[in-house]
Amino acid sequence: MIFFGDKSFLKLLTILGLSCVSAVASASEIIDVSEAGQINANFHLIWIGICTILVLFMQCGFLMLEGGMVRSKNAINVILKNFTDIGLGSVGFWLVGFGLMFGVNATGWVGTSNFMPLELSNVDSVDILYQMMFAATAATIVSGAVAERFSFVPYIVAALFITTVIYPIFGSWVWGDGGWLKSLGFHDAAGGSVVHSIGAWCALGALLLLGPRSGRFSRKGDVHEISGHSLPYVALGGFILWFGWFGFNGGAAAEDFSNLGQILLNTHLGGVGGVVGAILTLLITRKGFYMTSIVNGALAGLVSVTAGCDVLSPAFALLTGLVAGFILVMSTNLLNNFKIDDVVGAVPVHGFSGAWGTLAAGLFYQGDLFNIERIIAQLVGIVAALVWGLGTSFVLFWVVNKVSPIRVSTRIEQRGLDISEHKEIGYSDFMTTHVKADQ
Repeated sequence: MIFFGDKSFLKLLTILGLSCVSAVASASEIIDVSEAGQINANFHLIWIGICTILVLFMQCGFLMLEGGMVRSKNAINVILKNFTDIGLGSVGFWLVGFGLMFGVNATGWVGTSNFMPLELSNVDSVDILYQMMFAATAATIVSGAVAERFSFVPYIVAALFITTVIYPIFGSWVWGDGGWLKSLGFHDAAGGSVVHSIGAWCALGALLLLGPRSGRFSRKGDVHEISGHSLPYVALGGFILWFGWFGFNGGAAAEDFSNLGQILLNTHLGGVGGVVGAILTLLITRKGFYMTSIVNGALAGLVSVTAGCDVLSPAFALLTGLVAGFILVMSTNLLNNFKIDDVVGAVPVHGFSGAWGTLAAGLFYQGDLFNIERIIAQLVGIVAALVWGLGTSFVLFWVVNKVSPIRVSTRIEQRGLDISEHKEIGYSDFMTTHVKADQ
């Protein structure tokens, strides 16, 4: 009784008890933090893996959309160009492009390390794989624009250079540590400029050298429509791209999943807005409700919210897509006026709409609307993408053309690139009615 009645001893027990409780609590906090970090890493790994699969599936969408928009005699050619984009482009990006884009960037202009990365964690591996899909997408944008008259071998050489050098260097300015555009405050969450605008401006550089398809424009300037062989393929390709876009933009939530729902909602609202904007513009201009224009309107809307998918409110995402649908229709007409023959509308969809969306990310930045400094940073990035993408691609295609002509002969163009360059045909009826008659 005397022992337990000692107040000093009771105080000591109390102190020891509180210390043990505090130690256990601290250990629990450490364990929780560690477990939380591992959980976040696992979520990152799983989510980016899913996004990678979705973006890869977008190649199927591009393949069907581009294949449907060309004539049957050129379907195999444009499909194979999509396959080579993902094949050769991924190798080039792993060997060189990733280092240029995400290597140590002391100057703010280009990465100088991490070439051909070998020893990688699971998270690093899936991140590189995800970026490979983006690189391939930039080149694929070119393939549809120049379809039906661009020779296969010169194309794959140029596409390899785009995925290995042109795309990664601009990407380093925006997403690389210390990139000069990133330092200015330029915002591009998922590649509205880095992927889509760069791809489109590279396509424009090729189109300026390549010239239009035979019969596309008359000497008087009249526009002759050349219909694709399967518009249902175009619609299905558009929906597949829309589906894959949730992975394309969803990857922007890789580090912080708190706004994943908003990103996904904004992505869909951008596409919806593009459809409505294209329909309204076609109605106002009294043109027919062309399916290709409406499908491209959806894609233009999706492109337009790509840069700001994480910072736009849903209302402004819808507005951004709506304006993109208008831009799509009007810029398509503009290219026709200048006799620039873009088979699939890649420049209006990815270039003009991508530039608008990049600006919209600054104009409608949630919680900081119409901030002039932010808008200026976005404008600088838009101009930089245009100058870099168009300038480097024009030089690239000019050099390639000097080594091996990029345009096929008139005879091959008339006969079709499938049978002439690949000795294959996509449709047996074409062989019966066209090729035999030509022989």
